[in-house]
Amino acid sequence: MKKIEHIGIAVKNLEEAKATYELLLDEKPYKDETVTSEGVITSFFKAGESKIELLAATNPDSPIAKFIEKRGEGIHHIAFNVADIEKEIKVLEEKGFQLINKKAKKGADNKWVAFLHPKSANGVLVELCQDV
Repeated sequence: MKKIEHIGIAVKNLEEAKATYELLLDEKPYKDETVTSEGVITSFFKAGESKIELLAATNPDSPIAKFIEKRGEGIHHIAFNVADIEKEIKVLEEKGFQLINKKAKKGADNKWVAFLHPKSANGVLVELCQDV
């Protein structure tokens, strides 16, 4: 794993959260994107060498809506940049990590993504990211 790619933060109201992070980071998001397959709309901010991804549900059955209902707003996941996501998935599975995705899928911000189950990483949802 090369570096922390981004930290995902689940929010109820994307516009309010964007205003907060614009003040905090003193810049506007560089990209908003809807990921229909996940029922989420995202907004990305640069934060030094890493990024902040705000995630808001587009429907009440989406994973983000369920997360917020159960845990409230806050850190949803931490994403790591990897050179070869398919290789990394195999290596982590061999090491005993529980995978949510055994194959990479297209995610936000022009990335291939795969997730490790929080039970495998001390309660933290881990996302692997590779540029498409």
